[in-house]
Amino acid sequence: MRMPVMEEKDKLAEKDGHFDILLWVHVSQKPSIEAIYRRMFEAIEGYDCELNSLDRLQQELKDILTSKRFFLVLDDVWCNKDVGEQNLPQLLSPFKIGKRGSKILATSRNVDAFSDLGPDVGCANFPISDLDDSIFLELFMYYALGDGNANNGAGSTLWNIGAHIAEKLKRSPLAASTVGGQLRKRKNVEFWRRARDRDLLNETMGALSWSYQHLNEQIRQCFAYCSMFPRGHHFRPNVLLKLWVAEGFIRSTNAGKEMEDVGQDYFDELVSISFLQYGGKESCGEDYYLMHDLMYDLAERIAGHDCFRIEDGWTGEIPPGVRHLFIDTYNGEKLAMKIFQLENLRTLIIKVIKLWTPRDEEVFKNIIMRLQKLRVLNVTFGLTWHVNFLEPIGVKHICHLTYRIGKSHGLILPRTFKKLHHIQTLDFGNCKRLSLSKDEVGINLVSLRHVGNASILKLVNIARSTSLQELGPYFTVSKERGCNIKHLRDLNQLCGRLRIRGVENVKGSEEALEAKLADKERLTELELCWDCDQESCNPEVEVEVLEGLCPPKDLEKLELGGYNGARYPNWMVGRQNGGLKCLQVLKLWKCSLGPAPVFEVFTLLRFLSLSACIWVALPDNMVRLKSLVELSMELCQNIQSLPALPHSLKKLSIKYCKNIRSLPVLPQLLEELSIDYCPNIQSLPVLPQALTKLSTVDCPNIQSPPELLRSLEEFEV
Repeated sequence: MRMPVMEEKDKLAEKDGHFDILLWVHVSQKPSIEAIYRRMFEAIEGYDCELNSLDRLQQELKDILTSKRFFLVLDDVWCNKDVGEQNLPQLLSPFKIGKRGSKILATSRNVDAFSDLGPDVGCANFPISDLDDSIFLELFMYYALGDGNANNGAGSTLWNIGAHIAEKLKRSPLAASTVGGQLRKRKNVEFWRRARDRDLLNETMGALSWSYQHLNEQIRQCFAYCSMFPRGHHFRPNVLLKLWVAEGFIRSTNAGKEMEDVGQDYFDELVSISFLQYGGKESCGEDYYLMHDLMYDLAERIAGHDCFRIEDGWTGEIPPGVRHLFIDTYNGEKLAMKIFQLENLRTLIIKVIKLWTPRDEEVFKNIIMRLQKLRVLNVTFGLTWHVNFLEPIGVKHICHLTYRIGKSHGLILPRTFKKLHHIQTLDFGNCKRLSLSKDEVGINLVSLRHVGNASILKLVNIARSTSLQELGPYFTVSKERGCNIKHLRDLNQLCGRLRIRGVENVKGSEEALEAKLADKERLTELELCWDCDQESCNPEVEVEVLEGLCPPKDLEKLELGGYNGARYPNWMVGRQNGGLKCLQVLKLWKCSLGPAPVFEVFTLLRFLSLSACIWVALPDNMVRLKSLVELSMELCQNIQSLPALPHSLKKLSIKYCKNIRSLPVLPQLLEELSIDYCPNIQSLPVLPQALTKLSTVDCPNIQSPPELLRSLEEFEV
């Protein structure tokens, strides 16, 4: 029930702003209090927790929660009698100081678990009954036949067979989505009949196993690999796909398709049959997915001793045949010596290094040297530890290397680093001070595909890393080694988002053209940022540079910041190849000289954001943006009025625009209107009937308040 409960909670909380903090954590069997605190901290703060003691974590959470109203969901709480003492009252101790009105929602398979939360916790129980047979049948048919066919297909051969299959599944929603998802891909009568006749479907785990058997070998391998991670783990596609590729699980049979694209297909298939389920968005905006506990049971059974995880408080022996190992907390030499014996280890992921002494460092170096088959090494170091580079030298096949290190740390990469010929992913976290040994000029890493840290770009000859798909958070043009715009020329496998800073250091159109951005057809988002004031810029040079940085024609999102050119390039205003016909998002900030660009060429544009631009007006033809859904303006101080707005607009936000005095007729589809901190606006037009949210904060000169509508759900002044 996690998904509908959390989705409804999110909607309500976001709607009325009642709760300051929304928090969901998976408890499960034998929870580690420290690990759960760490997940809570990361969910609230939005970055990796580097605190390395339970007391510090507990105090930090108390400080965060003080005077805050929170909504906490504890999902999958177990009984002490089933799994042993869990110390759940300690888990809740930081939450005793929350603001009045805070709520805790706990889910469990056994009502007796709630009494284990502590004697001072008052509980109201809400049992969830099984689905009615008719509702379950409709749910199953939705997954098996598709939306619109669940009821319309009644009486057909497939529908009749499906009804018999549904009876076998005993009203399990998970089995319905999993089995139904497989049937939906194979809508032939014979396949459905064979499924109907399988006794395996009579039990939920059997139904999940049946669905697993119909995955191809590579997807099965990818699914079993997920059992290495703790229950409740947030699976982010961008992270998981890199691991699958590094492990060699992805095999591309299509010469024109990258391994990451094949991996995305695998991931999508697991989602389509509910082996992975959408969980929400991280604070960074990235989607994450969850795995149901029964899916964990299935994955663990399949993986056997191939995958193993060590969570805080674990004592025991590691099976000698382990190939993939996840350690929640590394806390000393004793654990290190157990890892030392794992000669077949291919994956070592350590969530956090809790204890790190010179002796630990020496032991760890020896471990890495011994693990000759290691492909993935992913380690997070705490704030307090000084870290020397742990050389995975001698590990010939390492493909994925991640050291998450604080920004205050510095690393000197040794000469032997250049021998990592198979390395595909490099990430040094927030480390700002990366350097090479003094006798090294630059490293050739020809297999490199993903760079997670901008500092790495100064050390690697990226021009030779022609398989690169990801250039870290941004690429900065400068006079430093490896930072010339021309180094992007042959990186035509770059995909997703490319952010380029320091564009003011590009000297002209000839240099800009060397980047050959138009050839990078897998890019969907491009950000170009200048960092110079109007006095030091050359408007004509900036025009030439932007003209030369023409992006691929299928670009979906474009951001320009600090552009002081006198006009906009041909590729942006439709005079070259028809313009960016696929553009859906356009953001402009601190764009100074010249009039606003012509927007009408962006026929698919859905979101337009203008911030701190000094134009005196917007183009009159904005009404032609027939796909525009949202328009946001902020700190545009010279604009006094707006032109006619497109009829498709649903959200309009204008903030800190001190000279704006009036608005045009509002589109009838408009649902949200925010006019905030605009002191000279004197009146609002007639509000459309679709409006549900209105904000006019700090607009003292509005002469008469608008007539409020019944449809209005939120009004802020």
